[in-house]
Amino acid sequence: MSSPLKNDRLLRALRREPIDTTPVWVMRQAGRYLPEYRATRAKAGSFMALAQNPELACEVTLQPLRRFDLDAAILFSDILTIPDAMGLGLSFAQGEGPQFARPVRSRADVERLGVPDMETELRYVMDAVRVIRRELDGQVPLIGFSGSPWTLACYMVEGEGSRDFATAKAMCWNEPVLAHKLLDTLAQSVAAYLIAQVVAGAQALMVFDTWGGLLSPSAFREFSLRYMTRVVDALKADHRTRDIPVILFSKGAGAHLADMADTGCAALGVDWTIDLADARRAVNGKVALQGNLDPAVLRASPEIIRREVRNVLDSYGNHPGHVFNLGHGITPEVDPEHVKVLVDEVHDYSRSVHGG
Repeated sequence: MSSPLKNDRLLRALRREPIDTTPVWVMRQAGRYLPEYRATRAKAGSFMALAQNPELACEVTLQPLRRFDLDAAILFSDILTIPDAMGLGLSFAQGEGPQFARPVRSRADVERLGVPDMETELRYVMDAVRVIRRELDGQVPLIGFSGSPWTLACYMVEGEGSRDFATAKAMCWNEPVLAHKLLDTLAQSVAAYLIAQVVAGAQALMVFDTWGGLLSPSAFREFSLRYMTRVVDALKADHRTRDIPVILFSKGAGAHLADMADTGCAALGVDWTIDLADARRAVNGKVALQGNLDPAVLRASPEIIRREVRNVLDSYGNHPGHVFNLGHGITPEVDPEHVKVLVDEVHDYSRSVHGG
């Protein structure tokens, strides 16, 4: 892991330092849109078997880097590894998404939970990080990640995916003390998980608050933002992670960017429902921004993809601290050649934006 980093654009952008070209990576860049990913998943036999095999997880992490001139790799894993390690019985039904055999509904359920041991219950994740760092050999930085405490709680309480996570929200209304106890345990677990990833070799971190946007403004501050702040505080307090940039991404929470910028994170992910110029004004230069092309644009023609990429770059302008990304994850039906168009256009056009 001592190989010097050949491409540090991502880390410089997250520190809001000058860059020659806007760095780009794509959420879910290792995924079902790539035929080589589908072949590797078939070889593994299931999604969880793939995620729990460090060598295969490394293989799919590297696959998009062989196709595209990306500026970062992101660990191939799942946001639900922590609740799985807590013994909730995670499975993925064909076409139905994640399911837990033992959802968390009662006080006894919450009290049974503890922070998992990262080098036993979650060793396969840390082994994957170590293998990926070795195989990257300094090509680009490796991003580690976790789901946010609120997003993990949503799945754990609901027991499966949902459009509104009404059962999880009802716990917050009806049993707020219990909800806070669950979220506190999850915040401790997420912080420990991310610290362990850094120790294993991750060079940047991202927290996915996928369902924060489902909450009202006051509930977002109480049940989502509070616990993301605790995670960032824990990372800043640990000498192993205090200098590691942390990206917070809360989908549908554009109205909360100013508050999120006060957490101490390095950057905020931004979805496509807010203009980057408005987002930049909202955070007032406190943090970098990541985003924010609508993933559906990748289903359009190459000409339109290039136009929309330029619009995003123009919206941010020649200011420090931009990492180009989608506003959410890439979808399975996207043509890989369209991703190449996006990546190449980001690099080509941003050189002129940055005066190159």
